[in-house]
Amino acid sequence: MDAVLTALVEDKVGPGEQAKLLIQIAKEQLQYEFCLALRSPALALYLALRALNLEEGQGVAISALSPRYYGEVIRELRLKPVYCDVAPGMAVMSLETLQAALAREGEGPAARCILVNHTLGYVPDMAAIGRLGLPVIEDCSQSYGTVIGETRAGSFGVFTILGLEERDMLTAGGGALLYAVNRRDASVLRGITLLGENSLPDMNAAMAVIQFREAARNMEKRREIAAAYTQAALRIRHNRFVQQGEWDYNNYAFPLILETGMKDVKAYARRMEIVVENAFGDTLAGSGEVPSGLCPEAYSLSLRTALFPLYPRLGAAETKKVAKLILTLP
Repeated sequence: MDAVLTALVEDKVGPGEQAKLLIQIAKEQLQYEFCLALRSPALALYLALRALNLEEGQGVAISALSPRYYGEVIRELRLKPVYCDVAPGMAVMSLETLQAALAREGEGPAARCILVNHTLGYVPDMAAIGRLGLPVIEDCSQSYGTVIGETRAGSFGVFTILGLEERDMLTAGGGALLYAVNRRDASVLRGITLLGENSLPDMNAAMAVIQFREAARNMEKRREIAAAYTQAALRIRHNRFVQQGEWDYNNYAFPLILETGMKDVKAYARRMEIVVENAFGDTLAGSGEVPSGLCPEAYSLSLRTALFPLYPRLGAAETKKVAKLILTLP
């Protein structure tokens, strides 16, 4: 609050010094070569796709559980979305589901790049996806803080998007960082000329600076809350997502794949005065943009994956209450 009020009092609500400070602090954590601080993830995706110089009609491979705005940006650039299913019991696409989607598109324009969303903070096998030889745009908005081996999530792609929206791991009330890890790709981003209205305002940048500085403490709090929920979830019939590879989940969220209807679980939670949400309601599959038969695993998960409250400011009493809800789910 102090950071934001200072920006307001000094009448620095447009792009300025706080945005420069954010880029500097984020660089220490993300180890990138160059970064743009932007007003929205949609703008970041638009610029990243344009920077790849794709031709009109060419395909962009995306998970069916990607945010709905992915499809809007791809169509605005007159490109073609190539929908990929997710692996069974997982929130992200695998090399096998990606290859199946690319083979399915054999009769039309082939995919010329892959857009990888770390859905709910889960990270697919990025090394395997990279071996396909297509340029990769990585969205680590929900996987910030995850390290695979010795490599940070967000370091595998040609370009990386780190959203700062309300539902992202780090939230500044809006905005995104678009960055490149290596020098060659960074030179492409350096050539992008931004208008003032496209840059991240100082008010949002001030919030983002604090989020980076508090990230370690917030992640520890998330870990403690998730541990309490996990103990309850081990005793019920509803399932957790399968985690691929050996890396520690950043506890962005606490999802459960329900064996019963979403409607019944939501109604039961309401009686306990707890809000349970559909994890994938605002995804491509959840909004009906992907035919159910095309990506059956994603479609099934979009109907029966529930999110339970998990955020750093959740108190001990509230945590206990949610854990009790999980333990007694119908």
